[in-house]
Amino acid sequence: MAASHEARLLAQLEQARALGFLGPGPVEDHLRHARDLLAICDRTGAPDGAWLDLGSGGGLPGLVCAVDRPDQELTLLDASERRCQFLRDACVALDRADVIVLHGRAEDCANAPEWSRHFSLVVARSFGRPAVPAECAVGFLRLDGMLVASARVDDFAARWPSEGLAGLGFGPARRETEGVTTAVVVTHRALIGGFPRRNGVPTKRPLW
Repeated sequence: MAASHEARLLAQLEQARALGFLGPGPVEDHLRHARDLLAICDRTGAPDGAWLDLGSGGGLPGLVCAVDRPDQELTLLDASERRCQFLRDACVALDRADVIVLHGRAEDCANAPEWSRHFSLVVARSFGRPAVPAECAVGFLRLDGMLVASARVDDFAARWPSEGLAGLGFGPARRETEGVTTAVVVTHRALIGGFPRRNGVPTKRPLW
């Protein structure tokens, strides 16, 4: 990657932190975390097609993907218009004005005809307890699509239960570690409607 692109990416992430969109700690640590997550996507064979950053927030890993994968069709989703405006401006600054920044609730967007079953890969960083990104992601994913979500090392099997995932049309979760721990799950059968449920329900009444 050109040094100028790296400097611009760091500048945008610093701006995200100044706006309160990133957590504490050096921006370089957040950047490394995002690149570790993308490395897992590569290693586990993320399928070709459109990718979605679910709850992009301050742009991790979405903005990193925009820079490191310049030819990747990419959508960044966030429920906050303020964060979305930051993401739009950041994408222009990073020469990726083609990246779609989608403002809306995941539950609504996943059930919209133009986005339902549209994506081959959904990445989710800190999007709540495992049942929440799983339920929201499945509405976006095509058959044989992949969810890569940040995960805790402890109690992995209990937090990503095969039975619960199967109820959403996913196969069993695989734990992958590359500096960061993730759960990798693949849709293995079509799901007949109903998920995700209406706004707020996945968080208030998680499936497991």
